[in-house]
Amino acid sequence: MNRIFKTSLIIVLLIAYGCSNTKHLPEGDMLYLGGKVTVEDTLLSKKERKELEDQMEELLRPKPNRKILGMRIKLAVYNLAGKPKKDHGFKYWLRNKVGEPPVLFSQVDLDYNADILQNYSENMGYFRTRTQSDSTSHNKKATALYTVKPGKQWKIRNVTFPGDSVKTQLDSAISKTKRRTLLRPGRPYDLNMIKDERERIDQRLKNKGYFYFNPDYLLVRVDSTVGNYQVDMKLIVKDETPKKAKEVYKINDIIVYPNFSIGQDSITYSADSIQKYKDFTIIDPENTFRPIIYDRTLFFHKGDIYNRRDHNLSLNRLINLGTFKFVKNEFKPADSISNLLDAYYYFTPLPKKSIRVELTGKTNSANYNGTEVNVNWSNRNTFRAAELLSISAFGGLEVQVAGQNKGYNVYRIGSEASLTWPRFITPIHIADSSAFVPRTRALLSYEYQNRAKLYSLNSFKAQFGYLWKDNIYTEQQLNVVDINYVSPANVTKEYDSISNNNISLQRVIEKQLIFGPTYSYTYTNTIRKYKKNTFYYKGSLDLSGTITGLVTGADAKKGDTITVLNVPFSQFVKTEQDFRHYLRLSRNSKLASRIIVGVGVPYGNSVEIPYMRQFFIGGTNSIRAFRARSIGPGTFRPETDENDFLPDQSGDLKLELNTEYRSKLYSIIEGAVFVDAGNIWLWNKNDKKPGAEFSSKFLSQLAVGTGVGLRFDLSFIILRTDLAFPIRKPWLPEGSRWVFDSIDFGDRTWRKENLVFNLAIGYPF
Repeated sequence: MNRIFKTSLIIVLLIAYGCSNTKHLPEGDMLYLGGKVTVEDTLLSKKERKELEDQMEELLRPKPNRKILGMRIKLAVYNLAGKPKKDHGFKYWLRNKVGEPPVLFSQVDLDYNADILQNYSENMGYFRTRTQSDSTSHNKKATALYTVKPGKQWKIRNVTFPGDSVKTQLDSAISKTKRRTLLRPGRPYDLNMIKDERERIDQRLKNKGYFYFNPDYLLVRVDSTVGNYQVDMKLIVKDETPKKAKEVYKINDIIVYPNFSIGQDSITYSADSIQKYKDFTIIDPENTFRPIIYDRTLFFHKGDIYNRRDHNLSLNRLINLGTFKFVKNEFKPADSISNLLDAYYYFTPLPKKSIRVELTGKTNSANYNGTEVNVNWSNRNTFRAAELLSISAFGGLEVQVAGQNKGYNVYRIGSEASLTWPRFITPIHIADSSAFVPRTRALLSYEYQNRAKLYSLNSFKAQFGYLWKDNIYTEQQLNVVDINYVSPANVTKEYDSISNNNISLQRVIEKQLIFGPTYSYTYTNTIRKYKKNTFYYKGSLDLSGTITGLVTGADAKKGDTITVLNVPFSQFVKTEQDFRHYLRLSRNSKLASRIIVGVGVPYGNSVEIPYMRQFFIGGTNSIRAFRARSIGPGTFRPETDENDFLPDQSGDLKLELNTEYRSKLYSIIEGAVFVDAGNIWLWNKNDKKPGAEFSSKFLSQLAVGTGVGLRFDLSFIILRTDLAFPIRKPWLPEGSRWVFDSIDFGDRTWRKENLVFNLAIGYPF
């Protein structure tokens, strides 16, 4: 204890020394603690004043030394390191890379900052703002003080557009954009809004052929003399606007160079290398690509009015092909007389063939962690129309770090071949006008999985389907053909002995044949990181054996089971809905929530959903306070010895709810507090699993857990650790399922039975 006390005292003294951040300041100077803005205005609400103060404080320069948990640790490190004698070494690194020099009050220009606040206020419509600056100091520390008296905010009374009186062709085009104007009567005057309005009109004009127009040719005249804190606005086209900016341009020739090198100064080609295809002139001496890809990706045709939307869509689709390393485009006047543009496209292809070796870390909901090696060979232009042929082989190992299945490692090897066409391959033509190229994909794969000491599984998969995106937020996938065949091998005596009286374990090694269409729809706007509310939704539908079951009249309940290749095919309907909401609370914190609802209904040739398509719950990405796949179904609790292999529990229905508060603690470290709840159930009563069937009491059967965690953002990977414990156990008798009163962190037995440590990669949701 004495040694611990001395060590703690030394650490405290070091921190205290480092936190004496004024000790090494230049003579006569002070440490700058930052600026504080006070808005004095009785017309603004308390909330509006606080928002305005926060916005203005962000404008102040320089920024003070950063604080971490209320302490200027970086500055303390800078002072502790002292002045190094060399421009390298640990001391130099500690002072200049880890540490941060003091921000001095002498660096602060009070008048300059006051002018910045004055200009900001006026740009927001507070035309009669008064600003004052001052400072306060204590113990060689200084704070800048700014007082802003904005007065009443001026608002828009009337807005006049070009074309409201005298109408030229350009004036008329601008006038037609008025319906969605940002400048509306009653709104506050805002200089940024005026700039946004000019950009908006420019974008609309670009879509109507005004190729040479730009926002600087628009002027908004503001009349603030109309009284009553109001302004009139008049939007005009500047007199000095050049003639070509006022004219509509059309597309003339479209010239494509599919083998352009970024470094070349000029392009030379012979006349016999020129190929004409529809409206395109293609310069491709090596005949690298079939012209069909240009017709499907370029939206322009000869005679079309120039349109910025088609311009951007074409570039996006070309990049989205995944065949070109660089894509360049330019428009040139066809001649000096007509309003025609020649469109030039320059493409630099990626290497046609490539090989890639990947070593990845993996984690899954069954609390297994491991690694995988993947070798992939690709051909990006298989049939000269940007088709992607990919052949891969992989091998991996997964182990359970903590859990009852520790020691039962999973070994996987397999291969996969896929061919992707950058278009819809269908009997009928399907028009597509999004920025993303639709794809048709055919896939074949085989995987051999060996679960040490237990069994092996051979798994075959075949798919043919379509993938497409309407925009950056949505994605859809339809597999017209989706076949899975699973066959067991090398079942050990140990597994036979523990599965004899356990139907869950028996189902794992059953032969399974699943075929039918599958569909999924995904929407997410989480890429908009600074939006307060963002969402993620994925819905899926799986229809297995539907047509075959109807044609054959299969009815497993009556004993009329139909087999294909001596295996009863599965017939069921399954859907899963995954909805997530992210609430941004501040710059460094958010609240993430998720709800998953899954339903699977067997019928016809099946009395239950095949094991590989059933629902599971619990584990690192699910309800983290319970062992992986150990919850349910319903109130059922399997009885197993401490050293026995723990079977995965599966169900036909699933309900899961999660919420997690995430906050950045320091640099790469983020903390989390979470609550998870959920369960799975069976459709039909099972005498070997009492309490497993779904009923009206399902809410009272939810398992609930809570815990805390840390996330380490290493830029290339996010390492996650969670420590959780249950607060509601569904298998206990009704009225006794909440277990708050039994929580005892000091009890070793309780910790062993209830504390669950999760180590995973990435966020749980």
